[in-house]
Amino acid sequence: MHEVIVHTRQVYAGRVVKLEVSEVRLPDGSAGVREVVRHQGAVAVVPLFDNRDVLLVRQYRIGAGAAIFEIPAGLLEAGEQPEACAARELQEEVGYRPGVLTPLGGHYTAPGYTTEYIHLFLAADLIPSELASDPDEFIEVARMPLSRALEMVDAGEIVDGKTQIGLLRAARHLG
Repeated sequence: MHEVIVHTRQVYAGRVVKLEVSEVRLPDGSAGVREVVRHQGAVAVVPLFDNRDVLLVRQYRIGAGAAIFEIPAGLLEAGEQPEACAARELQEEVGYRPGVLTPLGGHYTAPGYTTEYIHLFLAADLIPSELASDPDEFIEVARMPLSRALEMVDAGEIVDGKTQIGLLRAARHLG
């Protein structure tokens, strides 16, 4: 079960993604075409207070066509370690830095067509510490019990995949 890339051409290069079209040799020897969105990777963080409240952000997402709830997240910068990115994004989006940052694994968002991999973290012992937010981000911050956020996942009110996975992994980590 392996495909061999015969030739690749880049058809688009943007700020966040690159689109490549590859000719491939399939396992049975026949030819195929694959479109791949190249992505630099990202992090997502579940900010948790001692009383088990979490912070979510709500922002408009053009792909969803709506403002949706998410855990704080952001793109990895070139050469940046995921832990450093997680701490930076937490400060930029919700105004806290983590006293403790625990890895919760990660996931490919849609491996059929993109290389995007999101590293997940649980942030605890939160310390107020704001960084300037990105000028093109308009974010509302919502604090709620983790149990309420999990109810929102079950009710279909949280539709973002990284947020669903992050909240569920955080809950499992906490027992």
